[in-house]
Amino acid sequence: MINRKSRDEIKRMRHAGHIVALVHKKMKEVIEPGISTLELDSIAHDIIKKERAIPTFLGYNGFPGSICASINEQVVHGIPNENVKVKEGDIISIDVGATYGGMVGDGAWTYPVGKITDEVQRLLNATEEALFAGIAQMRDGNVLDDISGAIEAVANREKLGIVRQYGGHGVGHEMHEAPFLFNYKVGDHTLIKHGYVIAIEPMLNLGCDEVEVADDEWTVSTQDKKPSAHFEHTVLATEDEPLIITQLMQ
Repeated sequence: MINRKSRDEIKRMRHAGHIVALVHKKMKEVIEPGISTLELDSIAHDIIKKERAIPTFLGYNGFPGSICASINEQVVHGIPNENVKVKEGDIISIDVGATYGGMVGDGAWTYPVGKITDEVQRLLNATEEALFAGIAQMRDGNVLDDISGAIEAVANREKLGIVRQYGGHGVGHEMHEAPFLFNYKVGDHTLIKHGYVIAIEPMLNLGCDEVEVADDEWTVSTQDKKPSAHFEHTVLATEDEPLIITQLMQ
């Protein structure tokens, strides 16, 4: 069952989303060749705590970090590590959640490290475009397949792989709530109503759709080892335009 969020819950979620946006603003500033994923995790953790919030990911099902840091062919759930440092030409996906007043904001972005190839830049551009195409469909009266189809259309146009085992999800009191949102059409005609909040998060690959989980039981990578990008916003359906929760508040 999808839970419609109250005005007070939305207010707290917007504050949580603001904190997520603060983390991403800082990530964009500090990601450069030579920085370790553990350093990035520490920076994110400090921002979240300074804002009197809780790092949602830390300890979630035993996850050891405040962020997921996934490099190149890693799709999601990369574990921060002091020995893993990004280098020129890499891409790194940073996924972060913050819990404020019992409500969660969840957002991810894929960043270039220095200069990247035109083909990898095309992947980033298309995945970001797919995110906003999906967000545009987060409207009262639409159905979940409208979001999924908008994401899939961008992926198909760019001939990109679509990660099929992972996708978007409801978010609120918990990081993962109903519904699950596929990044391709599956015939889901669940109605979207104002007050619904969903984390929309396309994960697209330069190669195949297929992914595998590493021996650490967390890190998900493409089977063909080609790069993957991940962009995510937490989005509220209103009676008018969709509202992005995970953005800086004025």
